[in-house]
Amino acid sequence: LCGINKYFCVSLQGGVNDEVTLAAYITIALLEIPLPVTHSVVRNALFCLETAANQKENHVYTKALLAYAFALAGNREKRKALLDSLEKEAVRKDGSVHWQRPGKEPEAELPYYRSRAPSAEVEMTAYVLLAHLTSRPAPAQEELSSASLIAKWISSQQNPNGGFSSTQ
Repeated sequence: LCGINKYFCVSLQGGVNDEVTLAAYITIALLEIPLPVTHSVVRNALFCLETAANQKENHVYTKALLAYAFALAGNREKRKALLDSLEKEAVRKDGSVHWQRPGKEPEAELPYYRSRAPSAEVEMTAYVLLAHLTSRPAPAQEELSSASLIAKWISSQQNPNGGFSSTQ
């Protein structure tokens, strides 16, 4: 968009790593304005995201973004398919649920006696939570139960000042 591909602090880069994630970010922003799904820009963006969602090799971060974008767009079928796929990649630990990038190790234990995940893991887990809660009609009890396990993990990632490693 602005032609700058360098980050001054790569730990704040998050999950942006390709055109699909960037397109999903932009589509989410347009839908949160809210622009209607019938708007030509949104309609075209959603078409691109639908094409991308059909690819089998999508990264877990990308799936989380796509699930939230389709939830905002009211596309229940795509939202459910992505959430079902994400469910298979979920990390369940200590009564909570989260997602992490393949091959990424969690950060070392901190002096606060608990580990904190890198910002991308916090972000993608938060997007999955948003996808669960952004549902028309309102989320079912089963989804709310899943959402509470996700929220438990996210809240465990707060630093002593109440903030998070993620810039989002």
